[in-house]
Amino acid sequence: MAPRKKKKRRAPAQRRSGAAIAEERRAKTEAKNAAVRAQLEPLAPGERPTPVTIGAIVATVLAAIQIPLYLLWQGDERPAVPGFLIFMGLMIAMAWGMWHARYWAVLGFQALLGLAVVILALLLAIASNIWAALVCLAIVIPGATLFWFMVKAMARIQMPDRPESLR
Repeated sequence: MAPRKKKKRRAPAQRRSGAAIAEERRAKTEAKNAAVRAQLEPLAPGERPTPVTIGAIVATVLAAIQIPLYLLWQGDERPAVPGFLIFMGLMIAMAWGMWHARYWAVLGFQALLGLAVVILALLLAIASNIWAALVCLAIVIPGATLFWFMVKAMARIQMPDRPESLR
């Protein structure tokens, strides 16, 4: 049996409190955040990041395909009109907002995208056949990728203009 190593204990004067450790971690995190913020370039007037443009196109397509899909549903399977109109309005508003690089639109679209990715990833776990699994993956993979790239785009949209002295 190998001998046990003794833990080195700090002398009482060297021990740090939990608050001191938390403050040190906060300072390190803020330093990293400041470094990342310094590398971000604010949007030029009229500029729109590529992931936001893709999101606007996706929202427009989702709104556009709802009308023929709604007309294809028959009888009791057809969704209620208020739900249909709310979804259409939401997609149109988000498409417009993202096209104009509005933070609220990107944040709202990203929330819906995240919800869809989580739900479909959970459904993937119980997929009963290969087609169901492929449909889930066909939405989860591009959806999660778009979500990931929209994070940095949101940071750039939120950034205020830098003064000339800091550029």
